Amino acid sequence: MFSKETYIERRKKLKKEMKSGLILIAGNSEASMDYLDNTYEFKQDSSFRYYFGIDRADMFGIIDLDSDKDYIFGYDYTISDIIWMGSQDSLKNEALNFGVENTGSYEDLKVFLENNRNLKVHYHPQYRGENLITLGGLLNKTPEEIKNESSEELCYAIANQRNYKSPEEIEKIEAAVNVTRAMHLKAMQTAKAGMKEYEVTANIQEIMLGNHCTNSFPTICSTNGQTLHNHYHGNTLENGRMLLIDCGAKSASGYCGDMTTTFPVDEKFTPKQAVIYNILIDAYDHAESILKAGITYKEVHLATCFKIAEGLKSLGLITGDLNEVVKNGVHALFMPHGLGHMMGMDVHDMENFGEVIVGYNGEAKSTQFGLSSLRMGRVLEDGFVFTVEPGIYFIPELIKKWKDEGINSEFLNFDKIDEYLNFGGMRYEGDYVIENGKSRRLGLKMPKTIEEVEAERAKAYSNK
Repeated sequence: MFSKETYIERRKKLKKEMKSGLILIAGNSEASMDYLDNTYEFKQDSSFRYYFGIDRADMFGIIDLDSDKDYIFGYDYTISDIIWMGSQDSLKNEALNFGVENTGSYEDLKVFLENNRNLKVHYHPQYRGENLITLGGLLNKTPEEIKNESSEELCYAIANQRNYKSPEEIEKIEAAVNVTRAMHLKAMQTAKAGMKEYEVTANIQEIMLGNHCTNSFPTICSTNGQTLHNHYHGNTLENGRMLLIDCGAKSASGYCGDMTTTFPVDEKFTPKQAVIYNILIDAYDHAESILKAGITYKEVHLATCFKIAEGLKSLGLITGDLNEVVKNGVHALFMPHGLGHMMGMDVHDMENFGEVIVGYNGEAKSTQFGLSSLRMGRVLEDGFVFTVEPGIYFIPELIKKWKDEGINSEFLNFDKIDEYLNFGGMRYEGDYVIENGKSRRLGLKMPKTIEEVEAERAKAYSNK
């Protein structure tokens, strides 16, 4: 929670970007797991929290652009609620904490919208089915119409505000990044052969919960790193394998961290693992070295892919001119995803608005395999917070497909690649901000080199 002046100023800036009508920002409701009162952990809509602050269910914010008034509509807790939840502040008092003087019930919101049905209502895309239905009822539209008629103008206005993080936001993000760092260090210092992936995950969660945080996304902890988003945690850690961990903390303030590390199950990397890992870190370091205001993130991505291709060529897996290799997307066999994404109150910040709006500022995305998965390609500017996450993977099914279909075969030595079919995959990720034209990695120093990672792994095996 920031000062009420922060929220007032945020809404004021949004008003300057929009012409007329009503801005309707829906908060989230509780989501039931298996029966009504047994709910998932509540997560407020980030745009609602950004502009209106209140972190509780069933809230709606209205910004009346024509009258320059702000409203919060929702419910006051009843005595039945208070019996289960304890004393609660009134909606009126909560709203005043965020500089909103006008409040009302859900029924008042329906009357308000009916009385202003001549005004255009702007709302951003909804990602929860219940909100599609609720907004449909409020605006006399079908859920399909709600889905198709969200305001692109509003999305651009919000994105062009939330993409630029204030110093107080960066402080909150950095705190979440440091908890994320501690989660990774705990895994490095405790994971051993014979453990289950879920035991390592439990150690990670202990750090997260112990710092009053939640997950910014479901934790990935897998010895099968070649599966990019592997949420299965049932494998046993075995010598000779690597463990990939991609996890992040979301602080009580609502801001996220997101980091990935890959380390050997053994105390040290095998020679083969070490070679690939060094190629990965060389690519990461190169990306870091060219990050600055004014460069497009697409350029950074392609330069990083060039470094990966260069390293794999030195091993004989890739052949030919490296500029042609990258131009034809040959490297995507080994790195089929983008280099990074915006980060803030969402781990992929505002991705419900669409990557073209948030990550490309309206520029069309590439359709080339691999490059099409780059979530952000726009020019970097001061205040942007984003991730850098190169990866190298040996995905047997993808390799077989390219080999069978002759995809980019003139650039690939499949006989050599086949030697890595059981290798798995690895990636490394850090979080960055652009300040005064330069990049800065957020958080305390994180183990990165082979020597630094092996020093942490030694702690796991010194406690036998």
